Amino acid sequence: MANTDSFIEEVNEELRRDRLYKLFRKWGWIPILLIIAIVAAAAWREYSLAQERAASEAFGDALIAALDNDDAAARQASLAAISPASEEASVLLAMLLAGEQANGESASEAAASLRAIAVDTAVPERYRDLALLKAHMLDPQDAATAMAELDQLARPGRPYRPLAMEQQALVHVSNGDTEAAIALLRLLEEDSEATPGLQQRASQLIVALESGAALQDPAPVEDTAPEGTDAAPEDAADPDAPTDGTGDAPATEGEVPPAAENAPEQ
Repeated sequence: MANTDSFIEEVNEELRRDRLYKLFRKWGWIPILLIIAIVAAAAWREYSLAQERAASEAFGDALIAALDNDDAAARQASLAAISPASEEASVLLAMLLAGEQANGESASEAAASLRAIAVDTAVPERYRDLALLKAHMLDPQDAATAMAELDQLARPGRPYRPLAMEQQALVHVSNGDTEAAIALLRLLEEDSEATPGLQQRASQLIVALESGAALQDPAPVEDTAPEGTDAAPEDAADPDAPTDGTGDAPATEGEVPPAAENAPEQ
């Protein structure tokens, strides 16, 4: 019985081995293909990252070389000649070019370039909002259009909402609506999204606006004359008093004029 059981186990082992060998011959190429695909994907990823890194380094070197020019016109020409490596790079290049235009007293051209970025739907929203905010700060439009732009930027959830609220307050100040500006600045003081520096600016502007409103009242006129100078001294000569024709002051009581003393007796 022991020999029979051992023989049966050996036969079953051979059958399992033959079955496994057949499965490997039939489907064994799939794991090998998966391994080759994983290795190829990893190699392609490393190659793509190296290409992106090289392009980014070349773009950064071109920006540094362009900004190192001492002449503003040369900087603008060099920046305009740079080819961006990606969509984000194109936005950064446009921002830098607009900044150079603004420094060269071409704020309207810079704002126009930034507004062109703001309406480009291919650009991510955060960059479009930043471009629109900078365009407003460089070359603000009329009050109604400016408030419409800032209302769009000040919506809840937008990345530059606190800065847009600050600009809205400044628009209210320029329109003479101090109360609306102060109310908006008080909301900005309590906004959790505002940075400490922005909240401090809002507080300082509130103090300045409230102080300006108090200073609009007319101040009382103070008497600046020193004491004792309200009346002239008693011994001061009256310039309007009549004289005797010789330019001398009139004689006082008890005194005889010199002409009367020398007159002959009648």
